[in-house]
Amino acid sequence: MHKPKVIFLDAVGTLFGVRGSVGEVYGAIARDFGVDLPCDRLNQAFYQSFKESKPLSFPGMELIEIPEKEFEWWQAITAATFEKIGARDRFSDFGAFFNKLYGHFATPAPWQVYQDILPVLDTWRKDKIELGIISNFDSRLHAVLESLDLGKYFQSITISSCTGVAKPNAEIFAIALAKHDCPPEQAWHIGDSIEEDYKGAQAAGLKAIWLKRSDRLEG
Repeated sequence: MHKPKVIFLDAVGTLFGVRGSVGEVYGAIARDFGVDLPCDRLNQAFYQSFKESKPLSFPGMELIEIPEKEFEWWQAITAATFEKIGARDRFSDFGAFFNKLYGHFATPAPWQVYQDILPVLDTWRKDKIELGIISNFDSRLHAVLESLDLGKYFQSITISSCTGVAKPNAEIFAIALAKHDCPPEQAWHIGDSIEEDYKGAQAAGLKAIWLKRSDRLEG
């Protein structure tokens, strides 16, 4: 296998994941607001709401407007999560709850770096392979990467919310490749989603590698 010029990785579900489960995090913060709910039901409702949502991308949007749009996108998913289990109206101030939840996911507290990640990142860096991230996440990713001490490894970060296009669309891979002046046949992409990562990268001409993880938040 030829050494690539660039290796791209997905972020959530590939580099790091949620501690416990999304339902556990939602449930813990909901209890701070006097709402006690089963974490397994919250987790199931979240993933249903997440799958039903539109891609986290805002074509034609000015960069200055994107943080607000990201906030609204996640707020809608969170509201739908609690509506699915009939608990949305149990909050006296759902906006305050969501503000705390949204801010929490911008910190290292709910995340854990997978044990296999740091050794391989160090190896690739020693081999002088350029590294980049292609993620269907939002601009909080920059803060999360720094707080988890991962940011230092990556020369580029390409996020769907900021580029206006999400995986598996080939355009997001082209945008990432251009940052490294790299043709697709000299790049790999590694991710935990068959559709967004493996099939998306393969269709864009990169060598696609599926990393099977047991827990995922987004592609």
